[in-house]
Amino acid sequence: MNIPMVDLKGQYETLKTEIDSAILQALGETRFILGPNVQAFDQEAAVYLGANHAISCASGTDALHLALLAAGVQCGDEVITSAFTFIATAEAIRYIGATPVFIDIQPGSFNIDPDKIRAAITAKTRAILPVHLFGQPADMDEIQALADEFGLIVVEDCAQSFGSRYRGKTTGTIGAVGAFSFFPSKNLGCYGDGGMVTAADEDTAKQIIMLRNHGSSQQYHHDVIGFNSRLDELQAVILRIKLRHIDDYNRKRLAVAQRYNRLLAGSRFQTPAIPDDRDHVFHQYTVLCDERDAVREAITAKGIACAVYYPIPLHRQKAFGHTEQPELPVTELTSSRCLSLPIFPEMTEQQIETVCEAVLGA
Repeated sequence: MNIPMVDLKGQYETLKTEIDSAILQALGETRFILGPNVQAFDQEAAVYLGANHAISCASGTDALHLALLAAGVQCGDEVITSAFTFIATAEAIRYIGATPVFIDIQPGSFNIDPDKIRAAITAKTRAILPVHLFGQPADMDEIQALADEFGLIVVEDCAQSFGSRYRGKTTGTIGAVGAFSFFPSKNLGCYGDGGMVTAADEDTAKQIIMLRNHGSSQQYHHDVIGFNSRLDELQAVILRIKLRHIDDYNRKRLAVAQRYNRLLAGSRFQTPAIPDDRDHVFHQYTVLCDERDAVREAITAKGIACAVYYPIPLHRQKAFGHTEQPELPVTELTSSRCLSLPIFPEMTEQQIETVCEAVLGA
């Protein structure tokens, strides 16, 4: 049985009639740039998230870039973040001319370790950028307390956590700004690139709105140098439809993860914890194991997809090689032992059992 990491075709088939009809309607209206669906999606996403402001943009990477700029991070500043994440997190910091300061992660959650933040703060530190990795919120109370103590900004990387909640608050609404990705494989994904920035205050939101559209708040009036980072109208059509299903999708992902945990319990594979005080939406289901590469090869040989996120942490990447490389033992051990298994809302019990049989037999 061939099992993919995510079944986008199967999901599309369940929404095909609704999506096709809505796209045809949008094509007929011919309002393709910042049209009615973009405006409606921004409003609907803000309501869903409980955000004061939500502004869509062209990608998750752009969302991080715009969020950092609007939050006031400048060239020469330092931003404390995780090295165990996709490169876009640190790329966005570099785009501004700021420096990413990598600190270690917690051994159980894959998220930034708040206990390591204080020692990394310097006179140049401007912001803390936690990543809610694989769909589990970081320890935001501890992070925000440190930010308040030192007068720092918190920028949330929510690329993998749409719909997750930390002690009752949706990720993206806890810090000053949050950045989301709608890459096709995300829990809420479009059929191309897309992103969104959430903001707590109106001035920051206005700045993001200008930045995403050539620095313009009024046609042909350009207050700042901005970017062309507008969400496509047709992608907004798809996201509006999928947004109505996101809670159901996330519930089903959690159910798959819980079933995995039960079937893999007591084995040599360390399964992800599911904490009580936050909602893990399982963008990825990631186990830790020794001889990871051999396990991966054995599973793949049986037609089962799996992936390694992230085999080379950012502080070891050539792109950041001219900065001082810190010692991050938990990050490096995790990078050598992590393996992500298939997870998607449409996954059947038979598929889950087949994956677990392959994993346990590897």
